[in-house]
Amino acid sequence: MQYIEKLRYYYSTEARRLFSPVTAVLGRASISPNLLTFLGLAFTLAAAALVWYGHFVPAAVIFTAGSLFDMLDGAVARLSRRVTPMGAFIDSTFDRIGEGVVLTSIALVSARDGNLWLVAAAFATMIGSFLVSYTRARAEALGMECKVGLMTRPERLVLLIAGLALHRFGVLPPVMYILAVLTAVTVLQRTLHVWRQFREREK
Repeated sequence: MQYIEKLRYYYSTEARRLFSPVTAVLGRASISPNLLTFLGLAFTLAAAALVWYGHFVPAAVIFTAGSLFDMLDGAVARLSRRVTPMGAFIDSTFDRIGEGVVLTSIALVSARDGNLWLVAAAFATMIGSFLVSYTRARAEALGMECKVGLMTRPERLVLLIAGLALHRFGVLPPVMYILAVLTAVTVLQRTLHVWRQFREREK
């Protein structure tokens, strides 16, 4: 768990600090946070296309760029005081679309190569990643906190990017199997976490 917390710290706090000059420039330039959200999705869709054509390293680079746009849109919105519920909704929705498309592309390439186990892992990861987000959203709608779990979005993105970048060394299949298992574990963790909160309320 200590390593997971360090990963989250570097992905969120340290990464935002590193890109704070870029965020400041974008904020002063009155760049729309929604534009950054759309660019993030566009880059992610381009990464999925590159995966389909077998260009895994460029896909990893483009996917990383899309993830950076995804990180910057919220920061720019906060800096320019343009945080809106609709912007947050679009951001979350596009996150799910982008991640789902990349995982679908991996599944299709695996099916083309005849690796049905990897197809299953990709779709299991997709279902798990959607449920990880859903359990948090549903819990918060019920007035509960639900941010626990091993495999939240930052960890999934880091592992996916690493798997794509190191595909030629055979890293992508084990990464997908790890993601499939740990996203399921995270859903279970969040479900139990919410259940315990319900128990506390009943008491």
